[in-house]
Amino acid sequence: MNQPVLPPMPQPERRSLLGLSRDNVGQALREIGVPEKQVRMRVGQLWHWLYVRGVQQFSDMANVSRDLRTALEQNFEIARPEIVEEQISVDGTRKWLFRFPPRGAGRPVEIETVYIPEEGRGTLCVSSQVGCTLTCTFCHTGTQRLVRNLTEGEIVGQILTAREKLGDFPDIDTPAGAIVPSEGRLVSNVVMMGMGEPLYNFDNVKQALAVASDGDGLSLSKRRITLSTSGVVPMIGRTGDEMGVMLAISLHAVRDDLRDVLVPINKKYPLEELLAACRTYPGLSNARRITFEYVMLKGVNDSLADARELVRLLKGIPAKINLIPFNPWPGTEYECSDWDQIERFADLVNEAGYASPIRTPRGRDIFAACGQLKSESERMKKGDRLALAAAVAS
Repeated sequence: MNQPVLPPMPQPERRSLLGLSRDNVGQALREIGVPEKQVRMRVGQLWHWLYVRGVQQFSDMANVSRDLRTALEQNFEIARPEIVEEQISVDGTRKWLFRFPPRGAGRPVEIETVYIPEEGRGTLCVSSQVGCTLTCTFCHTGTQRLVRNLTEGEIVGQILTAREKLGDFPDIDTPAGAIVPSEGRLVSNVVMMGMGEPLYNFDNVKQALAVASDGDGLSLSKRRITLSTSGVVPMIGRTGDEMGVMLAISLHAVRDDLRDVLVPINKKYPLEELLAACRTYPGLSNARRITFEYVMLKGVNDSLADARELVRLLKGIPAKINLIPFNPWPGTEYECSDWDQIERFADLVNEAGYASPIRTPRGRDIFAACGQLKSESERMKKGDRLALAAAVAS
């Protein structure tokens, strides 16, 4: 009598080592039998291969013993996100649609990450959540419901994959024709300004940025890492104390009644509380100014009276004010302010002593500009997406 064929037993999920602290990597090595006296050395080796050399397989770690490489492969992973799509703008901006595998009983999830090349620097705009809870009415991402937080490894994975695709690791060439800084590191700056509210994923963002700023790891200066929040007031002080990165505030209005509409978290943490937290941000100085982001919406928040009130509100705060021409997206009811009005607004703020650069829109033709990210974009038919992009760019 034939015995029934049993289905194979499911294999346990391998734990990702990406984004873990040195202590946690050390503990993981102890759990697979690495002798205590070797742990520190082995952690250093792994750290170097992951973050300096950018390897994607344990088998490429040449100075790690074969037995340990096998044990690592059996128990852990260092997988990067899957690249579902890469789009390249006419201005050199690159947008990747990344897919991460399911966690537990969940489904695969997708997010967008953007690289913006400029003279002298390359800025990577990194996501912290799949979707967003904040429903800011001018932001495309806000129309997508929150699915889950990204892990520290998934946040670090965005940086690693971007650097690899750009040729920013040793022994990897930059793609032919890519627009990148003429010298130095190709990913020189990281901004937590992608999908999601970073301070609603505080612990994972904190750990990911610790790896990004580790001098023996990705080695980005904390002055080249900026975290942008819509105003989660209780976490702002902790951000300065525990992360020590540059702070950006997604402001967009100078009156509570209007900010309640544009940035609904204002109903919980109104302007007075938000600005009080900014005034006491740890490390705040003229050299470590807070950036206030202000999207220019025609007939909504762009009057000269608004500019004067903005100057009054920020008095005494070392600050820079980024004026962002609104980047339209399908279905939005807002329009971008006229360019001459943006310039008049900027002139008034400048005359009050605040730097107020007008941010040049980048990547509009591929929906990679500020406020346009939405991981569901790939579900549009390509022809429809290209037609929408052409309409936006015109």
